[in-house]
Amino acid sequence: MVHDTAPDEALRTSSGGPRSGGGARTVGSRPRTRRLDRQTFAAWVLVLPFVLLFVAFTAGPVLGSLGMSFTDMRQRDLRTPFAVNGVGFGNYVKALSDETFRKAAFNTAYFVILGVPLTLVVALAAAVLLDRGVKRFQSLFKVGYYLPVVTSIVAIAVIWRFVLAPDSGLVNTVLGWFGIDGPNWLASKTLAMPSLIAMAVWRNFGSAMIIFLAGLQGIPQTVEEAGQIDGAGSWQRFRYLILPLLRPTVLFTSVTTGIGYLQFFEEPLVMTQGGPLNSTLSVSMYTYQQFGFGNYGLATSMAYILFVVIAVVTFIQFRLLREK
Repeated sequence: MVHDTAPDEALRTSSGGPRSGGGARTVGSRPRTRRLDRQTFAAWVLVLPFVLLFVAFTAGPVLGSLGMSFTDMRQRDLRTPFAVNGVGFGNYVKALSDETFRKAAFNTAYFVILGVPLTLVVALAAAVLLDRGVKRFQSLFKVGYYLPVVTSIVAIAVIWRFVLAPDSGLVNTVLGWFGIDGPNWLASKTLAMPSLIAMAVWRNFGSAMIIFLAGLQGIPQTVEEAGQIDGAGSWQRFRYLILPLLRPTVLFTSVTTGIGYLQFFEEPLVMTQGGPLNSTLSVSMYTYQQFGFGNYGLATSMAYILFVVIAVVTFIQFRLLREK
């Protein structure tokens, strides 16, 4: 039995069947594909300068220095950098077994452990004072506290070196008014590092203060009013209501301050040159000295040890201070 399929074919053709509809979608998608290709090409053209600069001046040097840390490269090898010998983790072992490097690591830890909490406490106290106590000339105080942050650290270090001078320094002059014979602050093994910490706290608390002040002003006034209604005192409201709400702010300021203090370099370089007897020598300064001595492989290994320490400390801070 023979069926007449012509009407069915005509019906499918006239109603835009699968064949004609598929062809229309294929033809219609070509302009859209071309537009996407042009947009992708334009995006790559715009981003290409950044990619080239990033590879040439950031990613390339970082990967190159990482490779250098596994070689015995020295200053004499600069003309033939590919003729150096691989030493594996020898530079890292040498750095960790170096007595001076361990001393510098201890000094850095001392600076961070004492300096970061002091900076945050002073910054938070100043922020609370400006937010709750000082109403007039508040902008003037903000500028005054923040001014050391934007001032050159070298200029500040030079000024503090004169302030702490043993004979004519401001601190010892004031102590002399009360009959106290001031010490030689920067020449004492026990007082040199606390002097650097005091200077660092004075210089850096303004930055954290501004951030804390923004956090305090972002807390609704109704939170404190609720505490007052419940009979909580000023300290109780601050301890149990305000401070927990500042946890993200504390996290941010502690991380940024900690990263900066772990890399402290200019203070001992300008004020004490790492002395006396390496009591203020930092890891960054010792790494800088090794670069100056031409020990490039050893110096880069020290830099990457410091990088790992910064990453670990930052991770611990996030674990301890994250919102619960």
